[in-house]
Parts: sequence; C-alpha cells; structure tokens
Amino acid sequence: MQDFALRLIAWQKAHGRRGLPWQISDPYAVWVSEIMLQQTQVETVIPYYGRFMARFPDITSLAAAPEDEVLALWSGLGYYARARNLHAAARRMMTEHNGSFPSGFEAIQTLPGIGRSTAAAISAFAFGEQRAILDGNVKRVFCRLFGVDGWPGEKAVEARLWKLAEMLLPEEDIQSYTQGIMDLGATLCRRSRPDCDDCPFADDCIANRECRQGELPAVRPRKDLPERETIMLVLRHAGEILLQKRPSSGIWGGLWSLPECTPDEDVVLAARHLGYEAELLAALPRLDHTFSHFRLAIHPRALAVRHRPDAAHEPGLIWLTPEEAGQAALPAPVRRIVETL
Repeated sequence: MQDFALRLIAWQKAHGRRGLPWQISDPYAVWVSEIMLQQTQVETVIPYYGRFMARFPDITSLAAAPEDEVLALWSGLGYYARARNLHAAARRMMTEHNGSFPSGFEAIQTLPGIGRSTAAAISAFAFGEQRAILDGNVKRVFCRLFGVDGWPGEKAVEARLWKLAEMLLPEEDIQSYTQGIMDLGATLCRRSRPDCDDCPFADDCIANRECRQGELPAVRPRKDLPERETIMLVLRHAGEILLQKRPSSGIWGGLWSLPECTPDEDVVLAARHLGYEAELLAALPRLDHTFSHFRLAIHPRALAVRHRPDAAHEPGLIWLTPEEAGQAALPAPVRRIVETL
C-alpha cells in the first residue's frame, strides 16, 4: 500500500486526537507520557500525568526526589517497575548526560525501562527521527489491515509486523504519522467494536473485507493462571495502622503494604514476630487481585495491638493514620483495605 503513510497523515490532521497534555516537543514530557501509556489507556493516564508533571516538571526534580514520593504519585497506576525505571533513568541522565535528555534512538534505548518501540516513539515525537513504533494499537491495525495471522507476541509474527512498520514509514512528517497510527488503533480500530465505517482504510483492510475483525489479531494462547493466597495483617493502635516496606524488587517493589503471613500461620504469632502483642478482632472481606502471571486471594485480618513502642520494632515498619497512609505509595488492593478504615 504505497500511499498508506500519506493517507494516514491526512486522516490524523483531520480527525486525530488533539490537546493531549504531552503533545509538545519537550523530550522529558514525551518520555514520561510514553512510559505511563505502556499498557495503560489515555483516559487513565491523563490525571496521573498532570499530578506527576506538576511535582516533577523536569529531570532534575525527578532525580532528586526520594523513591517513596515517586511511587506515591504513581500509586494506583500499576506496573510499578515503570515508576522505578523512570526514577533510575532520571538519575542516570544527571550523571551521564549532564541532566539533559539524550537525543538519538540508540542512546534513548539504553535508559532503564525503554524498549525499541518506546525509544522510537520518543525519537519521533521529540527529535523527528524516522523510527517505526510497534505498540499494541499498531499491532492490531497491521494485523487487521494486512491479514496477519498468529498471536503478535510470537517471534515470527512480531518480526513480520516490525517489517511492515519499517516499510510503511513516511519520508516526512513523522510526528503526524506516529500520532496517526496510534490514534487509528485507539479510536477506530479498537479491540472490540471497531468503527470500520469511519476508517480511511476500510476498503483495503483484509479483516474488514473478510469479516475477521474479531479474529485478528489472534489472542494470546490461554494459560490457566495459578492462584495464591496471603494473609494481610491490619494492625491497629490508637487510630494508626502498621505498614511495611516491600523489597525493592518483585511484586509491588518499593511500595508500602500491610504485613503478610501465610494462610497456615497464626496471625497473632505473626504480629509477635514483628514485635507486637496483638489480639485478633475480625476477618475482613476477601479481596482478589490479578497479576499478569497469577491471581492473589488476599485475606485481611484486623488486629488490635495492646502496646506500641515509641518507634517501630525494626526498619521498614511505620505507623500512620489511615489518612496519612492514603497519601503513601500503596498497592491498589492495600489502598482499598485502608480506605475501608
């Protein structure tokens, strides 16, 4: 399709999304938005982006901030490794790039949390480089338009999609083209209920001609998710609750959470191991949380601490009121538990 890029650019200028807060040439702003938009929809990102940029308007302020504050502003957005990578990348820019955002696709791709497609998007929007992107929206558009069978996560299928992405690049106006391919997937070529009537490529689209929109792209081969269980201790004393810092790596890395024990452990004994004599008050309603590779059943247990030392028993523990805890970097299900208090 030789005129694909020209038609897409024309469509974007007439019908594409306008007024998104990150649609500026500042590479820092583009970078923050691209990281937030990984696996997250625009409508969800906009309020988080506004708060984040108000507090961290540049690389210097982000690099200087403690990780807890960065994670607190990210709390609820999910995939917290993105926030830790942003923070680490900002600090690397301070030491290796004199506090400036590196220009050039190769240099950008060396930063933590940035892969080929994200580096290409930043390079295109911020520096006008002719680079192809291949995010989820673009994969869906190409699979339907060109009738690409197979799950896009398979290496051979992804390689074919990258070849298409490179082949279709325009000779100029890469910013409009890149925004256009994103907009087409997000607003018309949606996962469900695609708006083929308004699509500028409806007559060329193999999925539309063959009524295969529901089949393309192919879904990931289904795998039953394993289930795990945990007990979360809601330890309370004098109107405050105990939070525990999670390890920097792994699930909810670096966030504040409720202390945990296994379902076969005695919760009073688990509280004693933390340094507190406590009495079990009640079993709170179960919460279920799904990660990408397992489901977690959370069983909160409310306990009253009889006596609390002036300081926490060990580093990584802190007592806060529910209101103070609500401002901390908490995983989403923990935040829901705290909000009930």
